[in-house]
Amino acid sequence: MDSSTDLVTLENQAHEAFENEDFEKAADLFQRAAEIAFHGEDALTAAEMQNNLSVSLLKANHAAQALEVVSGTDRVFELAGDKRRQAMAYGNKAAALEALKRYDEAMALYQKSAELLKETDETELRSYVLKSISALQMRQGKRLNAVVSMDAALNSQKKLKFHERILKQLLDTANKLMHGSK
Repeated sequence: MDSSTDLVTLENQAHEAFENEDFEKAADLFQRAAEIAFHGEDALTAAEMQNNLSVSLLKANHAAQALEVVSGTDRVFELAGDKRRQAMAYGNKAAALEALKRYDEAMALYQKSAELLKETDETELRSYVLKSISALQMRQGKRLNAVVSMDAALNSQKKLKFHERILKQLLDTANKLMHGSK
């Protein structure tokens, strides 16, 4: 088996472990995949595996390691002109910072992520990031900001789930009450 086959096999196994919520195993497999990509001088794939590793570590409650692993991957994607993955790297780093209770740094990166995703027209991913911003604002006691962020998140989604449609109707009603019916 050559290294590219090993990489694909490891990546598939890692995704399977992640789906099965075996985050420690997923992290180990993504780490190995990242090393193969790095040694094969495939910086983009290595950065992608590091981002996946970071998410796995975060899910396994290893926030400091998650932050360390994801740091710098945004720059790899930026240099490649891949704004979508750059935005995802910002979001992953923000999630690690949030888990470490470094809220201001997390907020700044979530906002950078949301802006890049807006530029790339990634509405569903942007909605996810805006919801993360809203949750963080709520945690910080910034309730009005959280409501505005959640409204923006729901407005950016193409298809809302049932509970999201209800929340959207409530937000629209509150907005009409605050600004007068039109």
